[in-house]
Amino acid sequence: MKKRINAGIIGGAGYTGGETLRLLINHDLVHVRFSHSLSQTGKLVSDVHTDLLGETTLRFSDGETESADVLFLCLGHGEAKKYLASNPPKEDMKIIDLSQDHRLTVGKGVQSWTYGLPELNREAIAKSTKVSNPGCFATCIQLALLPLAYGSHLNADMHVSATTGSTGAGQNPTADTHFSWRQNNLSPYKVFTHQHLPEIRQSLLKLQPDLVNEIHFVPLRGSFTRGILAGIYLETDLSIDQALELYKAYYANHPFVHISEKVIDLKQVINTNKCILHLEKQGTRLLITGIIDNLLKGASGQAVQNMNLMFGFAENSGLKLKASAF
Repeated sequence: MKKRINAGIIGGAGYTGGETLRLLINHDLVHVRFSHSLSQTGKLVSDVHTDLLGETTLRFSDGETESADVLFLCLGHGEAKKYLASNPPKEDMKIIDLSQDHRLTVGKGVQSWTYGLPELNREAIAKSTKVSNPGCFATCIQLALLPLAYGSHLNADMHVSATTGSTGAGQNPTADTHFSWRQNNLSPYKVFTHQHLPEIRQSLLKLQPDLVNEIHFVPLRGSFTRGILAGIYLETDLSIDQALELYKAYYANHPFVHISEKVIDLKQVINTNKCILHLEKQGTRLLITGIIDNLLKGASGQAVQNMNLMFGFAENSGLKLKASAF
């Protein structure tokens, strides 16, 4: 039996903080030592994350980082770097940053960060003390393209259309995220300029260094709360059988990525840490459809998956979750 570890969360009141808490509270090898929130200090965690009523009596604190073996940074973009600068952690403390602050600084400097996509960097994550969790769109799109990059088959521009649920925009409502605007509505945003594009290219170049083709990404805001469905197509000489063989071989030893030969739908992955991919070929075009839960495989679930690797736990510990299929 592995030794139980102590975990702390900074920024525990938001969507990713709440999902991380839910997973860790139910993880047999983890004790949640504290959850920090400046806005909710002193309140019961279950008063903010009401799905945790009966699961914990923990209250939000203003920070006790010295008592944690692993620290999850569930802060807004730009805030993680500020927090670490003001609150230097102990040298032996392991850190998982769910913001984008360290995704493009991987491998740079003495205290370098590892990009936390296990299907790309599993061995490096297991040896790391600092892991930068990937973005939600980035996770889905990369998992749809990694096998092609591994085989050096990304030899044409990639066209991506991906729709995300409203939780991807965070907990604080804005003009284009609140219910009355989002319900029964659909709209594009950050067309061709989304902030996750650099980290996607960074990963693909690791597997296919000669990649020169462009990724044309159209993100969409969906009229649902959670999940991402991405459709990616490109020109390729691979037959559908060759492509399926490539994908099945690449993901054979990765517990959360599955290849479906049937058409997929988003509810198959909601409330899970899974990514499901479906491939089809029409003429010279290969279409890869990918689905994930943006708050789990796209955020908190992947963070716990990384934690498992960093501490030598089974990769799927605490992540055997049932999909909300109906």
